[in-house]
Amino acid sequence: MWLSPARLTAGIVAGLIEVAAFAALAVLALSPAAQRQPTGPVASRSGVLARLQAGVPGAGAAAAAVSVAALVLLGVAVAGAGGPGASAAGELGTAQIGGTTVLADAKGFTLYSFAPDTPSRSNCNGTCAGYWPPVTETPAAGPGVTGKLTTIKRSDGTTQAVYNGHPLYTYIGDSTPGQAHGNNLNLNGGLWHEVTVSG
Repeated sequence: MWLSPARLTAGIVAGLIEVAAFAALAVLALSPAAQRQPTGPVASRSGVLARLQAGVPGAGAAAAAVSVAALVLLGVAVAGAGGPGASAAGELGTAQIGGTTVLADAKGFTLYSFAPDTPSRSNCNGTCAGYWPPVTETPAAGPGVTGKLTTIKRSDGTTQAVYNGHPLYTYIGDSTPGQAHGNNLNLNGGLWHEVTVSG
């Protein structure tokens, strides 16, 4: 299922809020009541209610452990959300999308170019590169890849693959090979286009 960057970010924020709220409520609910001296009929309570009011031994540690587990699961879900993530160039290939032959990475995910880029510089860094992971390392041309393959150095020092003068990216909105949800999007300061084999 494809999620827009805005929905993905909102989901992550909501997950963090839920985990924080659970942790706070669990600690409050399971910690011993403040030192109170009940009077009257309340003073005679015993059994389960009295034990709950006194606090459950190890409840704080249990709440903390469950909160940490929830954060770990949220982290795993965020890491696995969306599409291909950063990938080594490997052997680039082609894919047919809507009757157009486009460039694909070694896993079959559609590759994109960013209009503000130049043949020697990527202008997609930081948060932008989180949504549009650059294709790293030196590419090799697979069957049907007829354009010129080169590389550039990114601002973080990594090597990025370039095809016919276009630095290459995947898109987290593509969850499986053969999708091109990033084509013609105007995000992160410019237009994104699938890279055609002839382009």
